[in-house]
Amino acid sequence: MTSYRLPKRGLVDRNSPLSFTFDGRSMQGFEGDTLASALLASGEMLVGRSFKYHRPRGILTAGAAEPNALVTVGRCGRTEPNTRATVQELYEGLEAQSQNRWPSLDFDVGALNGFLSPFLGAGFYYKTFMWPAAFWEKLYEPFIRRAAGLGKASYEADPDTYEKNWAHCDLLVIGAGPTGLAAALTAGRAGARVILVDEGSLPGGSLLFDTATIGGKPAADFAHDASAELQSMPNVRVMTRTTAFGWYDGNVFGAVERVQKHVREPASHLPVERLWRIVAKHALLATGAEERPLVFGGNDRPGVMMASAMRTYLNRYGVAPGKATAIFTTNDSGYALALDLEAAGVDVVAIVDSRPAAGVEYRGKARLMREAVVCGTKGRKAISAIEVRRDGRSERIAVDALAMAGGFSPIIHLACHRGGKPNWSAEMAAFLAPEGLAGIDLAGAAAATTDLASCLGEGAVKATAIVEELGFTCPPVAIPKVEGDDGADSSKPLWSIPGVKGKAFVDFQNDVHLKDIGLAVREGYSHVELAKRYTTNGMATDQGKLSNVNAIGLIAKARGVSPAEVGTTTFRPFYTPVSFGALTGPHHGHHFQPVRKSPLHDWAKKHGAVFVETGLWYRSSWFARSGERTWRESVDREVLNVRKNAGLCDVSMLGKIEISGRDAAEFLNRVYCNAFLKLPVGKARYGLMLREDGMIYDDGTTSRLEENRFFMTTTTAYAAGVMNHLEFCAQALWPDLDVRLASITDQWAQMAVAGPKARTILQKIADEDISNAAFPFLAAKEVSLFGGALHGCLFRISFSGELAYELAVPAGYGESVADALMEAGRDDGIMPYGVETLSVLRIEKGHVTHNEINGTVVPSDLGFGKMVSATKSDFIGKAMLQREGLAAPDRPQLVGVRPLDPKQSFRSGSHLLAKGAAATLENDEGYVTSSAYSPHVGSTIALALVKHGASRHGEEVVVWSGLHGESIPARLCNPVFLDPQNERLHV
Repeated sequence: MTSYRLPKRGLVDRNSPLSFTFDGRSMQGFEGDTLASALLASGEMLVGRSFKYHRPRGILTAGAAEPNALVTVGRCGRTEPNTRATVQELYEGLEAQSQNRWPSLDFDVGALNGFLSPFLGAGFYYKTFMWPAAFWEKLYEPFIRRAAGLGKASYEADPDTYEKNWAHCDLLVIGAGPTGLAAALTAGRAGARVILVDEGSLPGGSLLFDTATIGGKPAADFAHDASAELQSMPNVRVMTRTTAFGWYDGNVFGAVERVQKHVREPASHLPVERLWRIVAKHALLATGAEERPLVFGGNDRPGVMMASAMRTYLNRYGVAPGKATAIFTTNDSGYALALDLEAAGVDVVAIVDSRPAAGVEYRGKARLMREAVVCGTKGRKAISAIEVRRDGRSERIAVDALAMAGGFSPIIHLACHRGGKPNWSAEMAAFLAPEGLAGIDLAGAAAATTDLASCLGEGAVKATAIVEELGFTCPPVAIPKVEGDDGADSSKPLWSIPGVKGKAFVDFQNDVHLKDIGLAVREGYSHVELAKRYTTNGMATDQGKLSNVNAIGLIAKARGVSPAEVGTTTFRPFYTPVSFGALTGPHHGHHFQPVRKSPLHDWAKKHGAVFVETGLWYRSSWFARSGERTWRESVDREVLNVRKNAGLCDVSMLGKIEISGRDAAEFLNRVYCNAFLKLPVGKARYGLMLREDGMIYDDGTTSRLEENRFFMTTTTAYAAGVMNHLEFCAQALWPDLDVRLASITDQWAQMAVAGPKARTILQKIADEDISNAAFPFLAAKEVSLFGGALHGCLFRISFSGELAYELAVPAGYGESVADALMEAGRDDGIMPYGVETLSVLRIEKGHVTHNEINGTVVPSDLGFGKMVSATKSDFIGKAMLQREGLAAPDRPQLVGVRPLDPKQSFRSGSHLLAKGAAATLENDEGYVTSSAYSPHVGSTIALALVKHGASRHGEEVVVWSGLHGESIPARLCNPVFLDPQNERLHV
């Protein structure tokens, strides 16, 4: 047995010893221990160092709020820094290292910062690192970067796997303490689909350390039996080791399940963590309450612990906190701890109660000191004594452990994740959840209910009301009798101790102490959000779970107002840290993004396509033929054939969005900078979509198929972004418009048929007349194919500059329609062509893509100035487009570029210099955005953005690439290299 392990007490399995190491030293615990309980059992009080002052820190809590006991667990790719020892389950061979110390935990050079504490108060970095300015880059910034952070991440690849899952339920119960168990049992017995999540390894919460009896059973046995019944119900899922970290729109809750974080060698067929998105018709928060520390001198010494944590280690893990213990309390919970300690044979030296009278009668052996406070502690790397002040006199008492019981704060974080603000209750001395929440209720200690019997009853009553509202019938609920629990009465909070000796810490991890809060208020940072950033209180990994309420109370006291007037900082996901692995799930490496194949992928594959990844898609890049030695030969052949005969290209990857509704036209008129309100039915129009700052966001064609129904195409890579943008416009900017949006990219297989013989080929499968007279350029309509056997949408649009059509058919028919077109065009020389050929064709015609629409151009830069409507009252980007700089004459403008010597070539990304100018940043005139070899022009051609470009056609320049050591003489020209009059489009 180890020095602090009690012989019989606790729920750990003493028949299953486990060996582990801490900082390389071998230790032992039992199955059921956490790393923290095993360290305490081994007498390890010093477990870490604080961030700023590197002060010795011990274990403070027994759960998720732990600010001190952060360790690095594992090795190599499984290294996980900033692991809370209070949450990490012990397993055989666990390796843990302390953090934020050098050269060792016992002797840390960083502790010298404590001597500099007079210069390191709140906001010192704002004041210290301002002068002299030259020091910032050379001295201050490198120093701050080296000092930042706590643990160190591994550079090795993580060998484990992660998953993401969805789950649906009628009632989600968050927290498997007494309230949550009662609620889940009630709803489960009614037949509702229930999910019960709890971050602990065992359901039960406070029942696992409570000494009360429920229905004649020990509390822990009641929790075990309730859990067993829930596990037996087919309509109930009990998810332990699972933390609900966020509440999102649609009553979706994020949760992360630690599937194999408690084993040494994870099984390869299971993930180590699983991220859940739980859709609940209703949710019940039974998350309990967090005990608050007390702010007095030396309250951070190892051996000072929360009273509820001390009770947890004592009763659940069978670990004594020390040999001579004192309790500093402001409420009755301190007396329950004293009785438990005495029952376990631990000497309770004194109970220091700040009140004149307690709400319970104490008949134990400890010395009872009423209307007294602990004002300081003694000891180097562990507490050795406390200093108690009563009636103006101080007394030193030797102890090796001190419990703090400063009252309770309901854990309401999830209830505030969607914008609600907590409400201060002076009666309960705590912040309570916002009122009027939809889809979520609170019960038990999370709703400030204090005694065990009431928590059980409230969980059952709330669950009954919820499931009956959902249509279920609840059988009568009988709450078992509770004995041996007096609850914890509310008391006047004690924000600070007058005349403290030494530093009285508020935020333990960030070393924010009482004087820092006072200084922030005096210097004008009294708003709670400003105080947080000025002092760094609540900015650590625990996000102020222990410190925020005390800090708010101290600010209120300094300002002479109520905590209600100070308010809280914003509650945001995540409730506790979530690993990048869990957020990423399986999407890493080759599977970083899902692979998407178009409906014509197999068609392209059987025609010899070479594929390239473009965004999420595999696109056919070119179609190699026998005898062709290079890709250029294939592309040249395809380009020439499209211009001479016809080609078929898969354009299914274009984003496709259907916009419908009475105000669809008005909606598009506001989204695009050019007019769409009066676009006739049966017509398509090229549109430019601007950002709010006036820059072009995306381009594409939109067709009016019916009066209130439009078909929009977007750039392949921007499809999701455009859809999100439109959704934002519809929901946030103009919610009064009657408009509906649907992404239909996957619904259609779309193919371009381009070339002089395109109409002849397409007419063979189209039932309607598609002659120039009947179906002119920019016509669009639904068409019948193959004698009425199939219907699709046909658009007379062209990205190649040739007579061209785009045909959209239901995705399942894509390959067969493409085969039919190839067969219909066999005698007319039709060939498939890929995106490389498409790129050459569009550069020959001066058509732009996102190579040119790079986020820094406005319509006039690309020659589209006339597309900007001067008559529309408003559209997105209109106001900012009027900025003087966006109309400056020296802005880069679109031009064509071709080499003086056709045998020479240049590359995209090359810069343009005036003839004879040196290659300097000052002489940079622009750059090449797109380039390709044109078999029609007989040389490389390019598009470029060049200063004053529109007025410089014919000017000789130098195309320079320092990366490749190239300087190519070239000439600026019209960006349209072929058919500038667009005669081919209208034949």
